[in-house]
Amino acid sequence: MNSKYLGVGIQDFEKMIKGNFIYVDKTEFIYEMTKMLQGFYFLARPRRFGKSLLVSTLEHFFKGEKELFKDLMIGRSDWVWKEYPVVKIDFNSITFETPDQLQENLILYVRQLSENNGIQNTYYSLKESFGALITGLFQKYKEPVAVLVDEYDKPLIDYMGKGEDKHRIAKGNRDKLKQFFGVLKGSDVSACLRFVFITGISKFARVSIFSDLNNLDDISMNKEYSTLLGYTHEEMQTCFAAYIQKVSKDENVPDQELIAKIRNWYNGYRFTTADKHVYNPFSVIKFFKTGEFKNYWFETGTPSFLIKLIKKKNYPVPDIESMKLPEELFTVYDIDHLQLEPLLFQTGYITIKNYEYELYTMEYPNREVKTSFLAYILNDFVRLEGSRFAGVYKLLQLYLKEKKIEIFIESVKSVLGSIPYAQIAGQDEAYYHTVFFLMLSASGVSVHTEVLTSRGRMDIAVEFEDKVYLIELKCNQSSQKAIDQIIEKKYYEKYMQTGADIYLMGINFDTEKRSIYDWQWRELGELLMNPKTKKKVDMTS
Repeated sequence: MNSKYLGVGIQDFEKMIKGNFIYVDKTEFIYEMTKMLQGFYFLARPRRFGKSLLVSTLEHFFKGEKELFKDLMIGRSDWVWKEYPVVKIDFNSITFETPDQLQENLILYVRQLSENNGIQNTYYSLKESFGALITGLFQKYKEPVAVLVDEYDKPLIDYMGKGEDKHRIAKGNRDKLKQFFGVLKGSDVSACLRFVFITGISKFARVSIFSDLNNLDDISMNKEYSTLLGYTHEEMQTCFAAYIQKVSKDENVPDQELIAKIRNWYNGYRFTTADKHVYNPFSVIKFFKTGEFKNYWFETGTPSFLIKLIKKKNYPVPDIESMKLPEELFTVYDIDHLQLEPLLFQTGYITIKNYEYELYTMEYPNREVKTSFLAYILNDFVRLEGSRFAGVYKLLQLYLKEKKIEIFIESVKSVLGSIPYAQIAGQDEAYYHTVFFLMLSASGVSVHTEVLTSRGRMDIAVEFEDKVYLIELKCNQSSQKAIDQIIEKKYYEKYMQTGADIYLMGINFDTEKRSIYDWQWRELGELLMNPKTKKKVDMTS
């Protein structure tokens, strides 16, 4: 067994190295960022993606602690080691219930750092106290200062989507942060800086807070830093090889089969135009710790603010998976007019699938995110009491897989029938389509919406290895009309060469009765059979 341990949630670089935990070497990026005489960088990444560990690594790096890096790329490089004074600001450790409290505690934080370094700092303004710390360190140690900021946006995102009062606090905190970081642009302070690195989850505050820092290089979507955080497929296989073998042996599955499943669950994040994907590091480590496939990352935080935004904007949930976004949407941010799409991307719920013609096509990164995110939306849409329906959703996959269509339909009806009247009354066709799609997604099946064919778009395709269901939904019409549309538009052509059995399903909802009114399903092979000759009819022309 691997002699190195799994460091779940460890954010201290020194502890990772001295404690013999697995550390995936990213120091080649540190070398690139720091080789110039001065560098100012900004990086946005989702929560639990290793930002704090990177900040800690930079802290020990600039303190010149070469021994910690001896087995890493930068420790074997031509880097000339030197100790620099370091200012590390972690907003996770600062209280900010009001803008005034944020200001007061930031000043206290800076004063404590000054005191720790024997620097007198009696200023009562944000800019002056921060500036005095940096210039004081430079004068004392005769070396330029490295400033490292972790979770810069916490005083803002903690108050987003929680009503007008909280929003005013967020705006007030933003103004305080702008004052605080504004000191970095001053020529007297800037001359004392060796390196600045600022990280957080979002970019919506970067423009307003750091607008004066013209030299701040945003590497969030820079393809040279695509894999700075997260594990590449090669890193996952190499660094966790012993754990792959252990789980493979424990579960009695071949290594490659296990790796493919891990990839499906936890890989898929793409942050730039470069076709490079990374695994969620938190979920990977948790998986190897337990040997069980679960939604580890999703369970550490809920996207309630995003769900509110989806409902407020009446955004069609099935369209999230294939949205196309212009490039400028990722560069313009306003805290008063937040855009849903870039927020979904920055928070890690969608990722880049493709980039061409200055358009980003988005998708869910992996199974963990898709199933858990859509299940969360479903629960918000239907607002069912109790947890018994979680089991119902999971069974939907089994019913389709085993062609138990009547039980499948009855299960869908039972969910619809349990939705509170106030929640479902007066809802239109889009609501029923969305809820049906969400139920399928929550079950874990491979479901695709608005599937493009040569003759139009079908509503839903559910794919298994040996079969595919082509589903057309109607409201206040008839299931026969749905089946006729599939046949008329020949939606099945797309799948005829796959070797899978193809089934057509038409479902008609009655909005007044708030349930499925009628439904039917057909096997394509039977429809293609001439009843007189018992031979297949060519329906592809």
